[in-house]
Amino acid sequence: MAAAASLKMAAFDLHTAVHPTMKTLRSCLLATALLLPTAAGAQRLDPVHVEDRFNQLQQSITLLTGQLEQLQYRNQQLQQQLEKMQADYEYRLDALEKGKGGGGPRPAGPATAAAPPAAHSSGGGNPDQMYNDAMKKLQDGDNAGAERGFRAFLQANPRHALAGNAQYWLGESYYARKDYPNAMTAFAEGYKTYKGSPKGPDNLLKLGVTLAAMGRKSDACAVFAKFNQDYPRATDLQKRRVDQERTRNGCG
Repeated sequence: MAAAASLKMAAFDLHTAVHPTMKTLRSCLLATALLLPTAAGAQRLDPVHVEDRFNQLQQSITLLTGQLEQLQYRNQQLQQQLEKMQADYEYRLDALEKGKGGGGPRPAGPATAAAPPAAHSSGGGNPDQMYNDAMKKLQDGDNAGAERGFRAFLQANPRHALAGNAQYWLGESYYARKDYPNAMTAFAEGYKTYKGSPKGPDNLLKLGVTLAAMGRKSDACAVFAKFNQDYPRATDLQKRRVDQERTRNGCG
């Protein structure tokens, strides 16, 4: 019972942590809307300044997205633990009611089997802690440290549930430093190796953005053209972003 109470408290703490992050994200989006100039004002503003401000705000939103991903993953883990404990409690209660006692071993079965492990680690420490440490460095602006952290995570845990995410954030650690060749390689690897992961669409999208930043607009347009084919069920936000990038780069 103490363990269940502890898990419930952790779930409550996680729930309360999500709200400030969501509030910050909404504030950032609002700031984006306020800072974008009107059609008349845009003519009087330096286009380079507007582009820089847009990129800065976009980077802030990207990092906030990473924070939300961490919270969602932790919430999923807590939910799995709570469900397992609930099934165990119900089994033991049923055994007690039938006079069999509740201390014996539980038979494995579809309803009571433990959830499959989220990590497939080949060494290198706790996978979740490695991922969180690397993400913290990225959020603190230590992109070189984040790069090392995500590389170590991927080397030790190539099949972890967060491996596709780690590959994407590795690419972001390069992109933030304008190291476009390495960013391109990282995003391409993320698309190739973790195509079916939740970050698959983002890896492909950012691959196109990186190619455009390198001046390879025809290649970028080819990548954007593949997006709807490979990810017809992508989110509306991702699809809008692709459309915006196609327009920005003059893709036909």
